[in-house]
Amino acid sequence: MSERTIALVTGANKGIGYEIAAGLGALGWSVGVGARDDRRRKAAVESLRAAGVDAFGVPLDVTDDASATAAARLIEEQAGRLDVLVNNAAISGTMPQEPTRVDPATVRTVVETNVIGVIRVTNAMMPLLRRSASPRIVNMSSSVGSLTLQSGTAGELTAGPVAVAYSPSKTFLNAVTLQYARELSGTNILINAGCPGYVATDLNGFRGVRTPEQGAAIAIRLATLPDDGPTGQFFDDAGVVPW
Repeated sequence: MSERTIALVTGANKGIGYEIAAGLGALGWSVGVGARDDRRRKAAVESLRAAGVDAFGVPLDVTDDASATAAARLIEEQAGRLDVLVNNAAISGTMPQEPTRVDPATVRTVVETNVIGVIRVTNAMMPLLRRSASPRIVNMSSSVGSLTLQSGTAGELTAGPVAVAYSPSKTFLNAVTLQYARELSGTNILINAGCPGYVATDLNGFRGVRTPEQGAAIAIRLATLPDDGPTGQFFDDAGVVPW
């Protein structure tokens, strides 16, 4: 069994996920690059290794049960346990997403990846996480999932465009995070949601104002929480995000 801290980052072949993997790898951790695209996953692993990161590829489609099971089996064979899981993989879904115009299939597809995918991967990895001395789970959420910010009447209180698939998927993910925290209360597993801010990635057509490296910072902070750190909370770089 490896003495290094072992992490898995889903959707780690590009963008924020890649920078999370790079940041955790810079700590001397062994990082699994979870991605469904073989070519992009291999390219990301090669790039990380060239930067000195102990990276290994993990074929993973978060929408597929067999894929999640196989990923857990690979990590068990590779390391024997998992210390940190970062659920980063997500999609925005096709537009438009105004409630009166959206195709219900779009909502279903987004929730399958952004919410059910997190549950699927987390549960597949749970036996490995329970073997860790200080397991951490980080669910990458967004302030657009904050009901408080979404319902604000003042411009500074609102978050994001009207998007009935993507935004509620993050609200759903926040609620799921709380449910895990409640079930895992009293264990050594800390689980929190993190908002990376408005990052320029292909998910938003690169319209964001933050870099992927800046967006990765909150995940790295939550992945490295001390044993007496918070659980069942929602954070960004500035602190607690309102539900």
